Amino acid sequence: MLITRTPFRMSFFGGGTDYYDYYSKYGGSVLSTTIDKYCYLSIRPLPPFFDYKSQLTYSVIERFNTADEVRHPLVRAALKYIPTERVQIAYDADLPASSGIGSSSAFAVGLVQGLRALKNEFPDKMELAKEAIHLERDLCEEAGGVQDQLAASFGGFNRMDFSSEGFKVTPVEASAERLGLLKENLILMFTGFTHFSGAVAAEQTKNIPSTLKQLDEMKCMVDVAQGILRSGDLDDFGRLLHHTWELKRTLSNRITNYDIDLLYNRLKNAGALGGKLLGAGSGGFMLLYVPRDRHERLKEEFSDFRFIPFAFENTGTQIIYKDR
Repeated sequence: MLITRTPFRMSFFGGGTDYYDYYSKYGGSVLSTTIDKYCYLSIRPLPPFFDYKSQLTYSVIERFNTADEVRHPLVRAALKYIPTERVQIAYDADLPASSGIGSSSAFAVGLVQGLRALKNEFPDKMELAKEAIHLERDLCEEAGGVQDQLAASFGGFNRMDFSSEGFKVTPVEASAERLGLLKENLILMFTGFTHFSGAVAAEQTKNIPSTLKQLDEMKCMVDVAQGILRSGDLDDFGRLLHHTWELKRTLSNRITNYDIDLLYNRLKNAGALGGKLLGAGSGGFMLLYVPRDRHERLKEEFSDFRFIPFAFENTGTQIIYKDR
């Protein structure tokens, strides 16, 4: 048996410029971090004593003999891509799926890592990310970008650059003290409902030709944010989050709605300098920059919502247990 642990991510700036239709022509950049919230996959060979060959456990239990019988599209594609017979796979996670924290890509990265390790194969982090991208974007034909797989694989607070020639992951040049101060001003809040990111991403992709100006500006924010992290006023990081949200919400009419806009405006009035929905939008987790001395007031005013404590993490996906 082995267990993989793969972190979820928090994306700050540049989201959308990691879509192939954009970065293959113009180059893309994203600033993001992984956090200490994870998905876990336990994987083991299934003994030959059952009337089925394999089992998959997530929100349901699937028992099957061939990959074609699997209903979960990503697992079905993975078991065809990395043929594995008589396997038992079980999924668990610290946060709910379909909520903007890169859960599907974390699952993909952890699954690839686990299935490869069963065969005593240990790809490096870039190889893992690229295989997970291939699973999601090519084999499953799911719309979206490529930042989540890279973040989940590498871990850490990184700048990621994308072009037709490949990907580059670079740790940010900021002290641990600066990153600690940033974290102290961030709040992660669950809006209370999940979303299907594929539909949002598909429309956002379709709209790329008409939203180039916004995407170009969102990409430039990565450089600005890096400068703030090195030596600027950290409150400007929060104001920049507000600006990127104002741009992001124009990329598709599915990204926000009346209720989300109303909630965001209330949060601003309660002390947030800026924020954004994580992931494709339309629900899930909202990241907020709130000066530390305003946290208590804001949380009291929004006591009906769930706030998630977190820390930045630096390990990326790992095999945390392997018995042979």
